Amino acid sequence: MNTDKPEVRVAILDLYNGVANEGMRGFRDILDRYKVKHGLDLTYEIFDVRRKAQVPDTGFDVYISSGGPGSPLDSEGTEWEKKYFRLIDKLERHNKSDDPQKKHVLFVCHSFQLMCRRYGLGEINTRRSPSFGILPVHLTEAGAAEQVFEGLADPFYTVDSRSWQVINPNMERFEELGMEILALEKERPYVDLPRALMAIRFNEYFFATQFHPEADPHGMKIMLMREDKKEEVISEHGEAKYREMLERLDDPDKIAHTQDTIIPNFLDEAILKTLSF
Repeated sequence: MNTDKPEVRVAILDLYNGVANEGMRGFRDILDRYKVKHGLDLTYEIFDVRRKAQVPDTGFDVYISSGGPGSPLDSEGTEWEKKYFRLIDKLERHNKSDDPQKKHVLFVCHSFQLMCRRYGLGEINTRRSPSFGILPVHLTEAGAAEQVFEGLADPFYTVDSRSWQVINPNMERFEELGMEILALEKERPYVDLPRALMAIRFNEYFFATQFHPEADPHGMKIMLMREDKKEEVISEHGEAKYREMLERLDDPDKIAHTQDTIIPNFLDEAILKTLSF
């Protein structure tokens, strides 16, 4: 422990509802590496939001809200979601206050969809078929200037795993709230369907991705080798694309680079540039 550094407390909001996943390990691994790299007295605590209605207080420095299974619509009015959004309300009020130590939040996948519903940013519906694999994400003009994406190519590759999507953005609402669309899903010129939103900056302190920036080659290989996921990818993209995804796992410029870039950049903004060292 480096006693010259103040304690940094991170709350990880687990929205997986008890379903086995690789995402939580990915978050822990990134935080552990970041702690060592910067010599921080960094600790994290995990809250089982959906299954146990556990929600942290506002005493943490950084918040990471995970992905998870199921509909982002059906939870409306549930006790856990009420508690979750009450926390978001408190963090927003804190960030608008005179307190110099702001609270940064990263929202991933299911959390991204919940927040888009909360703000009324677009249409939330099920995809015609699930999206799963190592897929390109394209930056918008705002995304190209986004600090959290610094160091990434356009497009960059990441893990996309979703049955739901946010499409047809309400641009009047975006403008009213001062929010920016940072990334869109891959172009599909052969399909007459709107492109899903893949990253949004809600405000100076709230950043959200539809994809999984915490994913790594090890976890993705475990998923791709599962028979159900293999069939899902082949059904959606074909066997050649499935083989290509397996090959991409060994490419250091693909998801390994994305994992080493986005969340560390977010943490730089949330910790190194925000907290008083």
